[in-house]
Amino acid sequence: MIRKPLVLLLSCLLIFVTLPVESSHAANAAVAKLPGNSNPLIDHKLGADPYVLVHNNRVYVYMTGDAYLYNSDGSVKENQYSTIGKINVISSADMVNWTDHGSIPVAGANNANNGQGIAKWATQSWAPAMAKKTIAGKEKFFLYFANSGGGIGVLTADSPIGPWSDPLGRALLTHGTPGMSGVTWLFDPAVLVDDDGSAYLYAGGGIPNDTNAASIANPKTARVIRLGADMTSVVGSAVTIDSPYMFEDSGIHKYNGKYYYSYCINFAGTHPTAYPKGEIGYMVSDSPMGPFTYKGHFLKNPGTFFGVGGNNHHAVFQFNNAWYVAYHAQTVSKAFLGDGKGYRSTHINKLTHNADGSIQEVQGNMTGVSQTSNLNPYVRVEAETIGWQAGINTEPSQASGGPVANQNVTNIHNGDWIAVGNVDFGSAGASKFKANVASTGNGNIEVRLDSPTGPLVGTLNVSSTGGSQTWREMETNVTNATGVHRLYLVFTGSGNGNLFKLDYWQFTSGSGGNPNPNPSVTRIETENMTLGGQYAGVVSSPFNGVALYGNNDYAAYNQYYAFPTHNFSVRGASNNNNTARVDLVIGGVTAGSFYFTGTQPTVQTLSNITHATGDQEVKLVVTTDNSTWDAYIDYLEHSQ
Repeated sequence: MIRKPLVLLLSCLLIFVTLPVESSHAANAAVAKLPGNSNPLIDHKLGADPYVLVHNNRVYVYMTGDAYLYNSDGSVKENQYSTIGKINVISSADMVNWTDHGSIPVAGANNANNGQGIAKWATQSWAPAMAKKTIAGKEKFFLYFANSGGGIGVLTADSPIGPWSDPLGRALLTHGTPGMSGVTWLFDPAVLVDDDGSAYLYAGGGIPNDTNAASIANPKTARVIRLGADMTSVVGSAVTIDSPYMFEDSGIHKYNGKYYYSYCINFAGTHPTAYPKGEIGYMVSDSPMGPFTYKGHFLKNPGTFFGVGGNNHHAVFQFNNAWYVAYHAQTVSKAFLGDGKGYRSTHINKLTHNADGSIQEVQGNMTGVSQTSNLNPYVRVEAETIGWQAGINTEPSQASGGPVANQNVTNIHNGDWIAVGNVDFGSAGASKFKANVASTGNGNIEVRLDSPTGPLVGTLNVSSTGGSQTWREMETNVTNATGVHRLYLVFTGSGNGNLFKLDYWQFTSGSGGNPNPNPSVTRIETENMTLGGQYAGVVSSPFNGVALYGNNDYAAYNQYYAFPTHNFSVRGASNNNNTARVDLVIGGVTAGSFYFTGTQPTVQTLSNITHATGDQEVKLVVTTDNSTWDAYIDYLEHSQ
C-alpha cells in the first residue's frame, strides 16, 4: 500500500467532543492560528495537498480531507491515508478570513460517504486539482482527484463550490492511458488552462527502484497529457517529464510566457546539493508539454520551518497581481496533539519571481500574508467565515438562503468565539447587529472589538427557536462601532451543551442604510482579462496592457458586486492624436464610455455608475472605430 503522507481534514465534531487534548484547552484561547497570524488558514479543520483556483476575486482552496484515526484506547493514531474520501473547500476574498464550504463527498465505491459518494467507482480522493473554462458560452468548473495511486478522476460543476457530478462514471487517467506506462504512482494531478484555451493535465510520481541510484536520480514517473476541449477527455499520448529526483506533487504555473513545472524532490539515497531532499524543485519550458529544464528549488520541507516534517505538497498561484504558494504543514495537529502524526494544514506565503525568471526561496511561517482588503459588515456574512476561533466547529446547515453546501457554526460553549479581521464599520458606524440562529435553550453573542475581552459594543440575547435546525433572525442595538477593527463574536451562556448554532450575521449602518464602508480601490490589469474580437492583443508599450484595434475587440472579466453603484476609472491612450473611445459594458448593458486623445496615457473616470449586482461580466469594448485610431488600455479600477 502506498503510504502517501497527505494532510487530511478532520471530522470536526468528533475531534472537539472526543479528543482529550482539544477538549481540555482553555475555552477562550486560540490554539493553532493565533490572532494576527494568517497561517494556518483555518484550524477548526485540517487540510492537505492544497490546490488553488482564483475566481471572481476570491481565492478557493481545495484540500484532501479526512478525520483523525483512533486507537482502541481513544488516542489518536498515525495518519494512514486509507479512508480518504472527501475534499474540503474554503475560500477568501482577503486571504485572512476564510469561508468554510464543507466537504465534497467524492469517493462512492463500497458505500463510501454513507452512500452519498459522487464517483461511484472511486475508493479514495487524494490531492485535488482545479480548473475553470468557458465551454459553449458557459463557465464550467473541473475538479481532478487521485483515486489512491491508481488513477485520476474528474468531477464537474457550474460553480467553484458545486453541486458536483461525475461526467464519466470512471477514471479519466489510468495506467492503461497511452503514455502512462512506467508511472509508479498515478496521482497528484495539476492542471493548466493556457491563454488559447488549450488545457493540460500533469500527474505521476514514485521511484521505480528506490535502491538503485539511477532510478532515484531519474525516476521518469511524471507525465503531462493534453486535455480535450471538454476538459473530461484526453488527446494523444502522455509525455514524460524527466524531473530529476522526482517523488510526487506535480505543480504548474505560467509566468512571463514560460511554463513552470514544480514537484516534491524525493528522500531516497544520496542527492547532489542542487536537489535537496523533500523540497520543492522547479523546471521551466517554452511549451506546456516540455521539454522542461531543471532550474532550482524554492520551498524547503515544512520540518525546516515548523519542527515537524513529512512530505511537501504545494500550489503556486496569482491573486491581485501578486504571487503566492500554498503548502501544507503539521501545525494544527502539532498544536492540539503535541505531535503532528501525519495530519497537516494549509498555509500560504508570498512567492517572488526574480527579474531573470528564477524563483526566490519562500519563507514559510505562521505570520503568513497580509489581509488584502477590508471586510464589509453591512452585507450578509456567513458565520463560517472565520479569521480566528476558539472552541467552535462547523457542520452542514439546513438554514435556507445560504450558498451551496451551506455550513453553520456549532459546538458553541461558554467563552468560545469566532473573529474576523479588518472589519470596516466606516465613519457613521453600526447601529444594529443581527444573526440567524438556531437554539433549544438560551445564550448570548457579545459583539466585541479588537480582542475577546475588547470593547463591548452590543449583546444579542439568543432565546430558543424551537429546534437545533430551526432558524430565526434576532437583532440587537450596537454603539461605538466605527472605523476598522477585528470583530469578535464571543459566546456566553450556562450549561455544558451546545448553546446555539449560528448561520450568518450582518450589521446595519448608523446612517440608516447599508453603504459600502470600504472606499478602497480595486484595480484589474487588462492583460489579466479575457480578450476577444478579431484583433485584440497584449502590448508592452506605452504600458503593459492590451490594444483594441477594431470594432467588437474587447477585454473582459467577471466581478461580483454587492452594491449597485461604483466609480469606474480606466487608464488608456490612443495610438495617435485622434480620440479613441472605449465602452464600459456591465452585465450586457453599456454603462458609459471612456475617451482617450493622444498617445500620452491618461486616466478617465465615470462616476456613480449604477449597474446590476451579483456576478457580472465587465467588458471594455470598442464599437465606434472608423479606422482612424486604436485604443490602448492599461487597467480598470472600480471604487465605491
